[in-house]
Amino acid sequence: MQTVRQLLEQKSGRVLVTVTPESTVFQALQVMAEHDIGAVLVMEGGEVVGIFSERDYARRIVLQGRTSAGTRIREIMTSKVVYVTPEQNSDQCMALMTEKHIRHLPVLEDKTVLGMLSIGDLVHATIKEQEQVINQLVHYIQSA
Repeated sequence: MQTVRQLLEQKSGRVLVTVTPESTVFQALQVMAEHDIGAVLVMEGGEVVGIFSERDYARRIVLQGRTSAGTRIREIMTSKVVYVTPEQNSDQCMALMTEKHIRHLPVLEDKTVLGMLSIGDLVHATIKEQEQVINQLVHYIQSA
């Protein structure tokens, strides 16, 4: 089972995408589309103050009849950010995502943002781990 730090290392080359509380929802959606991601961290003064996701957009803009160009991120972002630390493992992340009904987990170490993990990152890591176990079992059976 991999640690969060190891999972982030495998995502090398991916840039952390953020917006400010004063960004419009439309601007955040543009950034998310450019980077093909489903959530962005909301940063102010170098600190995480929230997270904005596609789910926030659907529930707090579309369903409430608001406009994305006329709404600031600070008005609809999720302020209580659920996060993990680099020492936690992939199973703990999956359990937390399931419990909290979320799909993105920022990774923080002493208030410093190291990256973000998505449910897709964790599923990919789980599949790789299972493939390794299967290959080891096949090798064991064939050599017996």
